Amino acid sequence: MANPRIFSTFPLHGQTTLELDPSAQRHVSQVLRLKSGAPITLFDGDGSEHEAIIDSVAKRNTTVSLLQQRYISTESPLSIHLLQGISKGERMDYAIQKATETGVAAITPLFCQRTVVKLDPKRLEKRFQHWKGIAISACEQCGRGLIPQLHPPTSLQQQLSIASTTEQFVLDPNAQQRFADFSPKSNQITLLIGPEGGLNDEEIEQAAQQGYQRVQLGPRILRTETAAVAAIAIIQSLWGDL
Repeated sequence: MANPRIFSTFPLHGQTTLELDPSAQRHVSQVLRLKSGAPITLFDGDGSEHEAIIDSVAKRNTTVSLLQQRYISTESPLSIHLLQGISKGERMDYAIQKATETGVAAITPLFCQRTVVKLDPKRLEKRFQHWKGIAISACEQCGRGLIPQLHPPTSLQQQLSIASTTEQFVLDPNAQQRFADFSPKSNQITLLIGPEGGLNDEEIEQAAQQGYQRVQLGPRILRTETAAVAAIAIIQSLWGDL
């Protein structure tokens, strides 16, 4: 059985012993209920991981000894930037979790015309930190050594105003082409997916005017969180490492 993988907000390079940060400490002591002598794997998002042994577990602190460091090859050859229309609660969590597991490099949550989630700045910041935690937990589970970059939420209009040299795709159920009809000239791909209800015609047209290529996922209309998983899996299967 593989050792539990734990993300450390403290840098691991050059350390021999370490006191875990509060989040990792709670996970080790209260969730996993590990004891002194238990082996774990720590990573800090730099692309490597460290085998470690728990030295001591107390109510408010846990110390570990770092052993072997190794670099891991779990990153996709594609640099996929997911522009995900913000959806309600668990749907957005699911999209971020599965996008992380399937290898995206970056995620930007978007407010679109059909976004039904209304968040004041305080609640939006809390939700943003929650999404970061979702991505970190997904990396712990799937074995990634790098955490996808989670950009602050923005509007679709602001995002479209940013010039890009990546291969850009927007999901459009009325599009004639599928991903298999394209041959990207770059390994940098931007994928735009709407919220519940999808993007409206005006938003799709605006994206197309900015160089986004319209693409469909078949004859069935998928939920936004399902569309994210399906589209990324297809992209990785055609041009990546699935």
